[in-house]
Amino acid sequence: MGNRFNNGGVIGTANVISRGSAVTTFNSSGNYSVPITVSQVRVLVIAGGGSGGSVIGGGGGGGGFRDIAGVKVQAGSTTPVTVGAGGASAAYNSQSNAKGSDSVFGSAYEPITSTGGGRGGTLGPAGGDGGSGGGNAYNNESTAGQGNTPPVSPSQGNDGGSGSNGPNYAGGGGGGAGSVGAAGGGTGGNGGNGSASDITGSSTTYAGGGGGSGSSNNSQAGGSGGPGGGGAGAQHPGTRAGNGSANTGGGAGGDTNDASQANEGGDGGSGKVVVKEQSGCSGMWSMKSQYNAARGGYWPT
Repeated sequence: MGNRFNNGGVIGTANVISRGSAVTTFNSSGNYSVPITVSQVRVLVIAGGGSGGSVIGGGGGGGGFRDIAGVKVQAGSTTPVTVGAGGASAAYNSQSNAKGSDSVFGSAYEPITSTGGGRGGTLGPAGGDGGSGGGNAYNNESTAGQGNTPPVSPSQGNDGGSGSNGPNYAGGGGGGAGSVGAAGGGTGGNGGNGSASDITGSSTTYAGGGGGSGSSNNSQAGGSGGPGGGGAGAQHPGTRAGNGSANTGGGAGGDTNDASQANEGGDGGSGKVVVKEQSGCSGMWSMKSQYNAARGGYWPT
C-alpha cells in the first residue's frame, strides 16, 4: 500500500497561519476583535494591585504579571478582556481593606488570568496572598502574604515582606512582580520591584509592591513603593500612604498608627491588558488551509 495522506495531501501537523503586528491596549474592560488574518497573539495581563494596611500596616502586593507569547485565538472572533480594579482601602484601624481584582484575557482556546495583588496586613490579619503577596503589619505573630497564588509558570509575582515588632515598629513592603517585598525595620519595608515588558515597543515596568508604613512611635520613614507603580508607605509626621499608580497594577502603601495624620492605607492601582498580533506558523500547511487563505486574500508571503 502507498503512503496515507491525512492532512489534505500534505504529511504533518496542520499549520496555524497568523499575520499581523498591531498592538491593542486595554485600560478598562472590553472586547478584543481578532482580525481574520490572526490566529495567535502575545498578551500582557496585569491584575489590580492590593490596598495598603493600616496601624503600621504592610504595603499592598503588586498585581499578577503575565507576559505570554503564542496564545491561540480564533481568527475573526471576539475575545472578552477584563481589567482588574485596584484594591480599595479601608478606614483607619479597619481590617477590611481589599486585595486587587483579577485581569483576564478570555481566549476560548487559552484563557490567561492574572491574580489581584494581596492586601497589606493590618493590626490583626496578615498580609494577603495574591499575584504578589501583601506585606505584614508590625505584629509579627502573623505572616506576610504569598505571591504567585494560585501558582502559574512562569511565576506571576513574589511574597510580601514581614513587619517589625520593635524596637523599631514598621510594616513590611508588598511583593512585586520582580522581587519580594523588603522587611520592615528602621523604616517601613520597601515594596518589591515590578517587572518590565516591551510588548508596546518600549520597555515599561508594571506591578511594583507598595511600601510598608513607618511608625509614629519612632518618627520613622515609610518604605518606598517598588518600581512599577507601587505607592510609598506613610511616614510620621506629615506623609500619607501613597496609592498604586493607575493601569500599572501597583500595590499601595501602608498607613501609620497616627489616627490624626492619615486615616487609611492607599488604594491599589488598576491593571492593564495589552494584546499584540503575532505573525508566524507551526507545522505544515494543509491543502485546505492554502486554498482558504488564497480565496480570502490573505495568503502569507
